[in-house]
Amino acid sequence: MFRNLLMTAAAVGCLAAGASAETLRYATARDIYGLDPHAVTDSFTNIFTHHIYEPLVRYDADLNIEPALATSWEVIEPNRVRFTLREGVTFHGGQTFDAADVQVSLMRAVDPRSPLRGNLPGLTAVEIVDDMTVDLVLEGPTPLLNNYLTNIFILDSGWLEEHGATAPIDASQGEEGYTTNNANGTGPFMLESRRPDALNVMVAYDGWWDSPEHNLTRIEHSPIGSDATRVAALLSGEIDLIEPAPLQDAPRIDNAPGVHMMQNPGLRTIMMGINMGESLVDGNVEGNPFQDLRVREALYHAVNMELIRDRIMRGNSRVTGSLIAPQVTGYAEEMDERLPYDPDRARALLAEAGYPDGFAFNLNCPNDRYINDAAICQAMAAMMAQAGFEPRLVTEPRQIHFQRVDNHEVDVFMLGWATLPMLDGFSVLSAMLATPGGEYGTFTPAGYSNSRIDELTQSIAVEVDPEHRLEMMHEALMAARDDVVWMPLHQQPLSWAVRDTVEIPQPADGLVRLWYARVTD
Repeated sequence: MFRNLLMTAAAVGCLAAGASAETLRYATARDIYGLDPHAVTDSFTNIFTHHIYEPLVRYDADLNIEPALATSWEVIEPNRVRFTLREGVTFHGGQTFDAADVQVSLMRAVDPRSPLRGNLPGLTAVEIVDDMTVDLVLEGPTPLLNNYLTNIFILDSGWLEEHGATAPIDASQGEEGYTTNNANGTGPFMLESRRPDALNVMVAYDGWWDSPEHNLTRIEHSPIGSDATRVAALLSGEIDLIEPAPLQDAPRIDNAPGVHMMQNPGLRTIMMGINMGESLVDGNVEGNPFQDLRVREALYHAVNMELIRDRIMRGNSRVTGSLIAPQVTGYAEEMDERLPYDPDRARALLAEAGYPDGFAFNLNCPNDRYINDAAICQAMAAMMAQAGFEPRLVTEPRQIHFQRVDNHEVDVFMLGWATLPMLDGFSVLSAMLATPGGEYGTFTPAGYSNSRIDELTQSIAVEVDPEHRLEMMHEALMAARDDVVWMPLHQQPLSWAVRDTVEIPQPADGLVRLWYARVTD
């Protein structure tokens, strides 16, 4: 669907003393939530665990779907798809992969208590045909079934039972279990050790069924929260790859010997959700002014995204009016037009809605999840204040922030969405716009419900005609745009930095797939 890779050629330079040519030292701004692949919807955690665990089908370096633990699939009936499993696969612990592992893993992922349940909507049962064949029983035709499955990883059923881990956990709520710090997958790397917030070490799995494209024997992942420290570690040779690389340090990195930046357009749209419930979480007026469309439009008019792009994002973001990026199925130019920056119009709309003196509300943002997230929110708070609002800025670590979002303890809040793993606009409709219920509406702002969007979302979920499906998606996304339940900001750029000795693709989804990486002399 979209190909945008940047391969870095082997050049001069060498790894720091003490590291072999097959060791890759990788630093990110934060740690993973844990090693349980069904415990979070967080894409960074999920791609990290993908090095250890595998799905039935996977995205390749070009974001095309290819076989993984399944070798083939066939639609037996509109609501039944048969998967033939790969023979000869073993887990890192020595167990043989079979149909029971698929059955237990998929049903664990869609358990009503699982935060991942919305990533595989419509699955009602997994029936074992024989040891190497399963039928996925669905509520109806599911055009995105394989897209969903790229993000649902398979665990050994006996290992889960042995360690009391057959029930899912929700890491976003602080839950932990045996699977949080222990792992047993079939993937290209196996866990050697984990020290939360310090160091995660993986080593190559010699028994992997696939033919490795990487030449790594060891991966050392270090969470380094400080941008300055992360860059210093790269420049000193202690680290080979950092993600993200601070935009403000790009010139310095590109001018340093032996290292360079990797930058490309990304799919992740950063946006602000708006509480439309009965009352504000932390307001100074009765009820909830954001239930009035004029107030939501006023908030939109208050924000100058061009200034944020130029000053905070160093010109590297793509200002957007759309909830999905141009490369994602469902995008249309007409939904990408923003309401203009106009603080005078914002003040007029507030007065028209009955709030000439504005009102207070919480503006909630993470300070360690997205590129320049806290700085963006500080700038928006100032802009909103100039337009007559009284935002109370709250910036917190991602885990606390998303707990508040999950529990609807926010008024206006930041969220980034890359439509993963679907790479389809239905991801936004089902997770962020549908009326909450079952696997739908996981992130829909409090109080929002649009019956037409719900109707279209249900139809899109089972529509197999691509043209008709696209038409319905456009209608639903335009209705959401008109409702201003989300205020889109920009698509953030991909920004990595590597030593010249590292070769790795940088796909548009921004996920670091180290099983494609090579380290050279």
